[in-house]
Amino acid sequence: MNLVTPDIGLIFWTTLTFLILLFLLKKFAWKPILNMVKERDESIENALNAAEEAKKEMAVLNAKNEELLQEAREERDKMLKEARDTKDKMISEAKSQAREEGDKLIRNARQSIETEKKAALADIKNQVATLSVEVAERILKEKLSEGDGQEKLVEKYIQDINLN
Repeated sequence: MNLVTPDIGLIFWTTLTFLILLFLLKKFAWKPILNMVKERDESIENALNAAEEAKKEMAVLNAKNEELLQEAREERDKMLKEARDTKDKMISEAKSQAREEGDKLIRNARQSIETEKKAALADIKNQVATLSVEVAERILKEKLSEGDGQEKLVEKYIQDINLN
């Protein structure tokens, strides 16, 4: 039962040991422990501040990245629109040039056909005239070879002349 009810001497020596230990801890250990705790607290706070700064910088970088991406998208859209416009312009120019070339070829072909037609008609007229002269010559030779036929022919021509 001695342990349950402590003696005054035990209380005295325990208190004295505690006070000496407290003095020694205060003199030698308390300041370094508090300094280490304070340094640890400061390093944790600095780390938190650095993390907050990094978070803000990341937010700024993300905003800049989004802005750059938006600009890149706009530039891409602009380039695509210009390319489409250029393509459409080239196609329309090619179509109009082809249409002009086709119209020119058609005009040239029509002129050539008209020229060929006139030449063919002139040739046919010449051939008809030649044939007519030959036929007339043969008929006249045949009719003029007869004496009676010559007189009838001359009288007929005289009558035609008087009528015209």
